Amino acid sequence: MSRPCPPVIAIDGPAASGKSTLGRELAARFGYDFLDTGMLYRAVTLAAIERGVPPDDAACAELLRQVRIEIQRGNPSRVLVDGTDVSNRLREPQVEEHVSLYSALPSVRAALLPLQRAFAAAGNAVLAGRDIGTVVLPNAPVKFFLEASPEARAARRSLQANSWGVVQDHAGAARDILRRDTIDASRELAPLQPAPDAVVIDTTDRPFDEVLALALEALGCAAS
Repeated sequence: MSRPCPPVIAIDGPAASGKSTLGRELAARFGYDFLDTGMLYRAVTLAAIERGVPPDDAACAELLRQVRIEIQRGNPSRVLVDGTDVSNRLREPQVEEHVSLYSALPSVRAALLPLQRAFAAAGNAVLAGRDIGTVVLPNAPVKFFLEASPEARAARRSLQANSWGVVQDHAGAARDILRRDTIDASRELAPLQPAPDAVVIDTTDRPFDEVLALALEALGCAAS
């Protein structure tokens, strides 16, 4: 017998592990809103680049006192900077190249934390990121951590980049994955790691239907 669905679902994992794909599908099934929290960090990165602000903690703290980052709920949710929807620009090459540098800054992570928690507090929410289950929502009732081999993730990222209109071969994607993994795992604040109570799913050789089935089994609830 199924139980009530949790009001919040947390999904973490490295780049191209399948977080957003799973998050969007779970949100669609349960009628929830989905937030890829990486889009918030990309929005800050875009704002910083356009204003000539370097990936410096003090400089970005000042930037975030001047600009307004907002979330427009939905599946997927949209991200606004000073009232302008920038969601369609957040995969631009300049953002892709620099987002890990800006997202590692304590001032940036501190500024975006309340936004993420407010999104979750409203309920009926799925959040995907790199520290949702460990930092943003450590008390989330259900947490997933997706992982996959670097080779599998590089292949996926190359396909994703092409779908975004960015030409990236497998070798380039592999270098990008390695760089992102190194920064994510070694940053002092909120390094990428699974929460102790997270359900870990290896997506390397699993088709998405199987990944989804494992997640639904762990949730143990039915769509309303």
